[in-house]
Amino acid sequence: MTVLSPLSRGTGALVRNETRLFLRDGGSLFFALVFPAVLLIGVGLAIPGMDERIPAGAGAGLPMIAFMIPPVLAAAVATPSLSTVPATIAAYREQGVLTRLSTTPMRPAGVLVAQLVVGVAAFLVATVLALAVGALVFTIPVPQQPLLVVVAVLLGAVAMFSVGMIIAARATKAATAQGVGMLVYFPMLFFAGLWTPGPVMPDAVAAVATWTPLGAASQAISAGWLGGGTPWLQLAVLVGYTVIGIAISARVFRWS
Repeated sequence: MTVLSPLSRGTGALVRNETRLFLRDGGSLFFALVFPAVLLIGVGLAIPGMDERIPAGAGAGLPMIAFMIPPVLAAAVATPSLSTVPATIAAYREQGVLTRLSTTPMRPAGVLVAQLVVGVAAFLVATVLALAVGALVFTIPVPQQPLLVVVAVLLGAVAMFSVGMIIAARATKAATAQGVGMLVYFPMLFFAGLWTPGPVMPDAVAAVATWTPLGAASQAISAGWLGGGTPWLQLAVLVGYTVIGIAISARVFRWS
């Protein structure tokens, strides 16, 4: 008996095709690759004192901009995962592209994974670019636990795109996908600490944020960058959102 893989053999070809389409789209390239750097520089320059060092207390000796890196990176992944990718798949559904794919051996998981791979890869490139540009403008400290930062960024990206895939699996129109994505987007930014960074976030809000994908990602990145114990709970939350998000999206996916 042949055991069928949830991914069809055409998934690799679909990933390559989606990568070519992504590189041809100027708007997608900007928001996926350049926007994180613009956001980091914008936040750093718009808020006075971002390059000044904290004199005492938690984070003493670190520049204020260091506390904005985790929420900025978390916010950067929210835009493509909750808006761009769901809208792209919904547009394929609206235009009949998915209907044609349904007549091939391609499976729903293959369509979703192709977008997941391209989206996460683009975000990782954008993260490196944002930090490189940010280091030229501000005094950005070296991460205290680099491996933890890498794991947290990667898991956070995959978890957020998995959540976006649930929207993409059902939305019939690109406008609908973007609308639903925006409803999720702004609460996620709040829990990520974009307006209330970790040091000033109330304990009750931080406790709730731990159970959201963007909040958990921001807290895990912060622990790796600024110091602290291994955030096992936050990492487990991100893994949970990844597994559940992919499973649900593949289950409820519709071709038309």
